[in-house]
Amino acid sequence: MPPIGSIDQPTLTSWTEQAIAFQLVDVREEHERKRFHIGGIHIPLGEILKRVDELDPELPIVLYCRKGIRSQIAIQRLQNQFPDLNLLNLTGGIGT
Repeated sequence: MPPIGSIDQPTLTSWTEQAIAFQLVDVREEHERKRFHIGGIHIPLGEILKRVDELDPELPIVLYCRKGIRSQIAIQRLQNQFPDLNLLNLTGGIGT
């Protein structure tokens, strides 16, 4: 299995400013997302494999959570069954 790719917050901001196409996925729970989020679609970690059809295989997919741990777990789970997806973990998460 290839190593998990990552992206840091400054690069993600740069991608947004440059209008680089990517898909952003929040893997936290609903109550966490209600407090704060940085956008994207919401697919909690426990539902990620059931809702894989919501991920765009044509784009880099950036997954995020609070610290970057759950998003890394989500990527590991997805890579096992969908190794062709371009999955990136937001390094350090969003910190909230």
